[in-house]
Amino acid sequence: MHPNAFTYTASPSRVVFGAGSLQHLEREIDLLGARRALVLCTPPQRAQAEQVLALLGTRAIGIYDQAVMHVPIETARAASDDARQRGADCAVAIGGGSTTGLGKAIALESGMPILAIPTTYAGSEMTPIYGLTEGGVKRTGRDPRVLPRTVIYDPELTLSLPVALSVTSGINAIAHAAEGLYAQDANPIMSLMAEEGIRALAAGLPRIVADPRDIEARADCLYGAWLCGTVLGNVGMALHHKLCHTLGGSFNLPHAETHTVVLPHAIAYNALAAPLAMQRIARALGRDDAAVGLFELARTNGAPTSLREIGMPADQLDRAADLAAANPYWNPRPIERDAIRALLQRAFDGAAPAGSLPAP
Repeated sequence: MHPNAFTYTASPSRVVFGAGSLQHLEREIDLLGARRALVLCTPPQRAQAEQVLALLGTRAIGIYDQAVMHVPIETARAASDDARQRGADCAVAIGGGSTTGLGKAIALESGMPILAIPTTYAGSEMTPIYGLTEGGVKRTGRDPRVLPRTVIYDPELTLSLPVALSVTSGINAIAHAAEGLYAQDANPIMSLMAEEGIRALAAGLPRIVADPRDIEARADCLYGAWLCGTVLGNVGMALHHKLCHTLGGSFNLPHAETHTVVLPHAIAYNALAAPLAMQRIARALGRDDAAVGLFELARTNGAPTSLREIGMPADQLDRAADLAAANPYWNPRPIERDAIRALLQRAFDGAAPAGSLPAP
């Protein structure tokens, strides 16, 4: 096979981007042919959901405000029952990955369209991937029915996203693009999006730290998150996402912070096996070294750089390495249990990525 051979399938979704674009909500609901929208949110985002409800007027039938992290199956069933009882014909999900995830769970059961309004840089609004937690075990799947039909990206809605969460959410998004660049099923379109997504986020995050009300910086980061989320929805992930899934699922570590800490170390692990991807990541960051650039992006913008500080127990590193090496999965460099254990130790200690300069 020719080394440049690839397969690319476009996912059908409509994106409306720009400051103030929430004003187009009524038009977008009409284009979906919906008349009875149920607005979804988490309990703390009730005020934003009320804003959406007011904009929709008679096209909305109410709010369901019980979205929570990891989409427990009980929450998904309760929300689906609520939508059915109210006669909803569409779900409007405003918030981050938790709210989008609840919308996907409803769509999986009912087939009704979702309109997503992201307020973080999670990226799940651009993927056909869903997750449901039952009995403490999270299972994920892929189904075209759960891909939101329309996504409204309004940077004004991210102005209230706390700075610390903006940085970790942004680096979490960068992780999708970084792994997309060395994915087994990578293609040129996704690689272009990945590099541009990393560039936009790396340029925007320090400006948000300097001024959280900088709407242009917020727009750059939301644009980057859209691109990185698109990559996540179209190509496979590898070691980094497997490690984060293991750490988050088995040790209850916070999602975005775990991605932020692990990413430089996973990239360093794969550096020699994926040199072209490393060049593109480094170029997007404006740095000489991809792994060091990612480590510095987190460190200089106040994000956590060690698993210790986000709650990982030191006596569980061996178990984490065993779990990560247990089920074989594709990665540009073979999964070696002892090397994974060393990677986790560096991540736990907050050391600079392997093969790079020592941490200051």
